Amino acid sequence: MMECFADLHVHIGSTKSGKPVKITASCSMTLSSILQASSEEKGMDMIGIIDAHVPEVLLEARELMQAGECDELPGGGIRFKNTVLILGTELEIYDSSCSGPIHVLAYFPFLETMKEFSDWISQYMKNNTLSSQRVYTDGKAFQRKVKELGGIFIPAHIFTPFKSLYGRGVKRSLSEVFDPAMIDAVELGLSADTEMASVISELEGIPFVTNSDAHSNAKIAREYQKLRIQEPSFKELVMALKREHGREITANYGLNPLLGKYHHTVCADCGTVLARPDTFCHHCRSGKIIKGVSDRLQELADSKPIVEGRPPYIHQVPLEFIPGAGPKTLLKLKNYFGTEMAILHRVPIEEISKVIPEKTAVRIGLARSGRLAAKGGGGGIYGKIDQ
Repeated sequence: MMECFADLHVHIGSTKSGKPVKITASCSMTLSSILQASSEEKGMDMIGIIDAHVPEVLLEARELMQAGECDELPGGGIRFKNTVLILGTELEIYDSSCSGPIHVLAYFPFLETMKEFSDWISQYMKNNTLSSQRVYTDGKAFQRKVKELGGIFIPAHIFTPFKSLYGRGVKRSLSEVFDPAMIDAVELGLSADTEMASVISELEGIPFVTNSDAHSNAKIAREYQKLRIQEPSFKELVMALKREHGREITANYGLNPLLGKYHHTVCADCGTVLARPDTFCHHCRSGKIIKGVSDRLQELADSKPIVEGRPPYIHQVPLEFIPGAGPKTLLKLKNYFGTEMAILHRVPIEEISKVIPEKTAVRIGLARSGRLAAKGGGGGIYGKIDQ
């Protein structure tokens, strides 16, 4: 068995020819640039690119394989250097059972499987060249097709205020929209952790995954999980989610929820953090309130936190969040120690302090163990490390 670092939610900004895919993502995020950054800079063993339903992305993946730069694995997934690509898609469900749009993730083992899914889903959407598009089919029918093709189904960032299962999706229960038996995991999002999510009893037994939702190469691996598997592949990922034959998620690495963009309830007009989720702002009287994940979870809670049996959730601060770890410092660290995973997990702090100022090295050590204090974010604004 081996330890594998996996980030399963990374967006493509544009195709090889320059056509947009994820409008809000950096245009420099092409399939090739993401694979290069994930392998050479981040040190990720497994990466899930969730815009692989786009025909031109599929074409580029095929060209990389034909050129010998990538190899499709017997167990599913495509190997590029030290990283295995898992082909995924993020789409938007909005049917009669929803009270708002819900983003979902689906992953497939092989290029031909993803192409078959892309052809099928194109019947139910207006533009299959873009990311996160609305599909005009109900949630359970979507799940059935994913399972028919041997895929993985995961509701995305389930607590964020917009386009999520519990944010504005269902009132109280996921079974209003989806078949729980066909849910392989749920993605927590940047503003919640395992303890927070465990107050909802219907999530008991469903694995939690933590992913970056990266819109730029720098954001890859700001959240990820550590898997115990035989080798990085789609088949092994499935077994890890099911906890079969010794495979499992051994740790979730994610932001302290305070650092997420939607932790606190915030007035959208003046930015005031509200102590409770009122219908108007006591500071400017605006009615434009963005309810924070922490307050939403208090509304949904029907249980005491049940974390027994779940992997530890480690509050880890990405290197770019750490005061003193600017671009020049990060480049210096990577030149000495290789990848971000090596810097965050493997290199002794004593060695890091020989390369950069000791104060910044100490902060990296504190970040490893989740001991850097944070000021909470909300309303679309990230929290900050409290120096």
